[in-house]
Amino acid sequence: MAVLIETSKGDIVIDLFVEECPVACKNFLSLCKTKYYNNCLFHNVQPNFLVQTGDPTGTGKGGDSIYKTLYGDQARCFDDEIKPTLKHKNVGVVGMASAGPNLNASQFYITTAKDLQSLDEKHTIFGQLAEGEDALMRINEAYCDEEGRPFQNIRIKHTVILDDPMDEPAGLGDLIPDLSPVFERDPEDTRLEDDWVPSEDNRPAEEVEKSLREAEAKSRAIMLEMIGDLPDADVKPPEEVLFVCRLNPVTSDEASPVFRAYMVRVPCAFQSRRWGQDLEIIFGRFGKITDCEVIRDFKTGESLQYAFIGFETKEQSEAAYLKMDNVLIDDRRIHVDFSQSVSKMWNRYKRVGAKDDASAAMSLDDEMGGKGGKGGKGKGKGKGGRRFGDNAPIQLGGSRGLELKTGALGAAGGGYGYLADVRPPKPEPRDRPDRCELDCCVPIAAF
Repeated sequence: MAVLIETSKGDIVIDLFVEECPVACKNFLSLCKTKYYNNCLFHNVQPNFLVQTGDPTGTGKGGDSIYKTLYGDQARCFDDEIKPTLKHKNVGVVGMASAGPNLNASQFYITTAKDLQSLDEKHTIFGQLAEGEDALMRINEAYCDEEGRPFQNIRIKHTVILDDPMDEPAGLGDLIPDLSPVFERDPEDTRLEDDWVPSEDNRPAEEVEKSLREAEAKSRAIMLEMIGDLPDADVKPPEEVLFVCRLNPVTSDEASPVFRAYMVRVPCAFQSRRWGQDLEIIFGRFGKITDCEVIRDFKTGESLQYAFIGFETKEQSEAAYLKMDNVLIDDRRIHVDFSQSVSKMWNRYKRVGAKDDASAAMSLDDEMGGKGGKGGKGKGKGKGGRRFGDNAPIQLGGSRGLELKTGALGAAGGGYGYLADVRPPKPEPRDRPDRCELDCCVPIAAF
């Protein structure tokens, strides 16, 4: 007496103990003939202990014996057939999973470990695994939730009776279907079937490649946010900022040695802003410049030959990008592209704890430019504002000295505050072209 059970993980063959447990074996064979077990879930998998199935509801709380179908509700369960000679000694012991004494119905289990003495003489043992231990172990190794149900559904697909010497119960022939039942997935079941494969992607190759690139970029951005290199994974560079490179090192306002010595005390952002006036005037024809910054070495002050230029609107930056790329400035053909830098957003995030917030930006600007210090014993008290007061400038260092607004400093000898308006003297005319190649800007040598 043998039954072949086809599962999602492979086929297993069970030999039945028809002489020791005739009632349980007849119930099992009759349910197999009527295709009762088709599509039943392995709803309880306890690794290295047992796997349980046989409940059409998949909950572990359902299932009826064949005797209920033949004789009525009073015959839903049948009595135990416990034999002292049948023990759970080997892997693959098949027994009835009952809710208590004499409450056997349709559910059964198959052990996946040896010497399970805790189950001896408590359940009806009616079979033993003959073939397919590898398939049984694959079910045993399935990933399961806290209740023991596999995250991917594992089912009995078909049952085939290989040898049946027992007589059929009266009326069973009328219950045997001509064809196996069609599997209908429970719409409330969100778990994938064990044999699920992704559906074929019919999108164009370009669209698939684009989506893969976007997914990869998103995962990299999340990783950079986790390690602290980005303020936020969804941060994007500003669209109104241009990146300008291949600059001539002389494309800037040069400063006197006195000015350079003083600027050691000043944040680099303010140095770059003042030394980038050449580009500010050249690019100013496309719209109002909100920020023009030539990037310099923080130790030597030498130009690194690239800059960032910010406009008020995206349209202005696009116009500048289209017109100024590959233009000759100071004997160098510059390259213009849209900025991919988010360093200012990151600096703002680290300073004020906001990722990209207008109030945070104002807070940072006020902190950097709004306080001129308390001043000293001299004139001025360092009034707030990004541009400091209209007090008369202090002349330092002779005819080529440094002009300082008294709103930024007290009198000479007073304490330094934040630099608000440092105006270096105009450089001597240099040997370079008077106009850029576009012939649309003011003479370069004039500033």
